[in-house]
Amino acid sequence: MGLGCPVTSPLSYFSCSLAPVMTSARLKYLSLGVLVFQTTSLVLTMRYSRTLQSDGPRYLASSAVVVAELLKILTCVGLVCKEHSYSVRALSSVLRQEILHKPIETLKLAIPSGIYTLQNNLLYVALSNLDAATYQVTYQLKILTTALFSVSMLGRRLGLYQWLSLLILMAGVALVQWPTDSPGTPEKEQPTTGSPFVGLVAVLVACCSSGFAGVYFEKILKETKQSVWVRNIQLGMFGLVFGLFGMLLYDGERVREHGMFQGYNSITWTVVSLQALGGLVIAAVIKYADNILKGFATSLSIILSTLISYFWLQDFEPTSIFFLGAVLVIVATFLYGYESKPASIPSRA
Repeated sequence: MGLGCPVTSPLSYFSCSLAPVMTSARLKYLSLGVLVFQTTSLVLTMRYSRTLQSDGPRYLASSAVVVAELLKILTCVGLVCKEHSYSVRALSSVLRQEILHKPIETLKLAIPSGIYTLQNNLLYVALSNLDAATYQVTYQLKILTTALFSVSMLGRRLGLYQWLSLLILMAGVALVQWPTDSPGTPEKEQPTTGSPFVGLVAVLVACCSSGFAGVYFEKILKETKQSVWVRNIQLGMFGLVFGLFGMLLYDGERVREHGMFQGYNSITWTVVSLQALGGLVIAAVIKYADNILKGFATSLSIILSTLISYFWLQDFEPTSIFFLGAVLVIVATFLYGYESKPASIPSRA
């Protein structure tokens, strides 16, 4: 009776029995809080880093993607080592057995890894051309693409509330992107460089790639019993190769001229670290939280991004149409997870 719980009184036994439940609840809300912080801070710091005026050359987005992939690999290697009681010999054996001795299984991850690398580069393009608030709301279209790919690739059925939420989501994003003629002051418009159309296209392509790669990765995870961290190491290896190839192809001349780490500063390293650790945070949320609470975290992140984008970055002028669209997107996010638990995008560290 009550293994591990000293039964000195009925109250002490009841308190001891509730301890795992309370710990789980704390982990749930802690993971959600970290997710809100990571999502909001990544978007805002990335936007700030791409619009920050500096004397020297701006850092290369392709270089940041490569460094983030390297950090992800090192982090996942550390987690696999932790799973095997910090034994270097066991770690070496696992990596050799799961990666080198299973080349076909490893090669399957080349497709989602290449798509993820493209997506990460597109997010830099998007935030170089869109304010943080518009990006945050528009990027929620990945719910739509993930749902459609889940239906077509996994044969998953969506409920009435989920289909309704997807319609509301599309309407909300359309309102957010609705052109407005409200003139802004020169001081407000100056930080916003680039083309909003280019930013919108980048977000839409990133949403499609996120949906397909996420469902494809989920399908692979369900077909094998391999550790998710080992899978992330395999993804990171291909991502590192694809990222290096893309960096040399598009920015090779600039890398040879000024080096791979040109324009890096504390803000750049913060962006890279947040992007590298994002997958780990999502993994914790998927493990400890449900879709309603994840929807709450997403909604809170959108609100915070909008407020900080307006008051701090000063590159966003809210309109009534934008607020209506944002509210519809938030409602759709909650509604999508209301009826039943849909496909959650597997974490990619």
